[in-house]
Amino acid sequence: MSNLNAMSAVRPGKERISKTMQALLSKPTTLISGFLLILIVASAVFAPLIAPTNPYDLSTVSILDGRLEPGEEMFDGTIAWLGTDGAGRDVLSSILYGLRTSLTVAISSALVALAIGLSVGLTSAFYGGRIDAFLMRVVDIQLSFPAILVALVLLALLGKGIDKVIIALAIVQWALYARTVRAAAMVERRKEYFEAATCLELSNTRIIWKHLLPNSVSSLIVLATLQTAHSISIEATLSFLGVGVPITEPSLGSLISNGFDYILSGAYWITFFPGIMLLATVAAINIFGDQLRAIINPRLSK
Repeated sequence: MSNLNAMSAVRPGKERISKTMQALLSKPTTLISGFLLILIVASAVFAPLIAPTNPYDLSTVSILDGRLEPGEEMFDGTIAWLGTDGAGRDVLSSILYGLRTSLTVAISSALVALAIGLSVGLTSAFYGGRIDAFLMRVVDIQLSFPAILVALVLLALLGKGIDKVIIALAIVQWALYARTVRAAAMVERRKEYFEAATCLELSNTRIIWKHLLPNSVSSLIVLATLQTAHSISIEATLSFLGVGVPITEPSLGSLISNGFDYILSGAYWITFFPGIMLLATVAAINIFGDQLRAIINPRLSK
């Protein structure tokens, strides 16, 4: 094979990504879930601008506004469209700020886990042999423990804090990324373009990051999307149990926990609306991820 043919053979990944984007834009379900995701992310990013109040600014919170029903007027004249909680904080504002924290934790932990898993998986697939066996046994050990149990143990050791939760979730998730990227890279190793790159005597680093990675990235995009939703669920569970983010940093899980004691007293909105936002966020990400997976691997949709 000539050098020209070899170098043109190592770039099927870009064409694959382009076709995937075209297929995504042609599916109504993907467009709806994608639009909902953009709306949710935009609401979180611009929360300080669109939230009626800052629920964690003590100078603007009044106990006299405690447990107002949805649509009632607060002490300062602001309409509490989703009601207020027991401390007098506007539930809508709390959801926007809590969504911001939940998405920050989920996306950050997914990126850290992706970086670790990507390095381990590519190294394992490229070198094989004892290195592959050792790394995959570590992955097997990691995956044998329930994610929530590992996260609870890590947070018990590390303590509370957004950075601690990100570290715990990254440690919980990296092994799945490593296993997935290794499987994809092993398939790519058997293709002609990989053999061509090897025959050109390119450096190992260039082969791994310039040729092997771009052609293995499609499965990682799907996994990262689905794992972000999983991270939001785990973070919400940890915060609901009181071991996640501190009370000064609102999240959807802590908001649900704050209103749990008021359910039987009739103040359902304190827990109900944060729960609906959590459900909508996770569902939108999962639907988008499932559609993306079906496009990348059509056999899964049959």
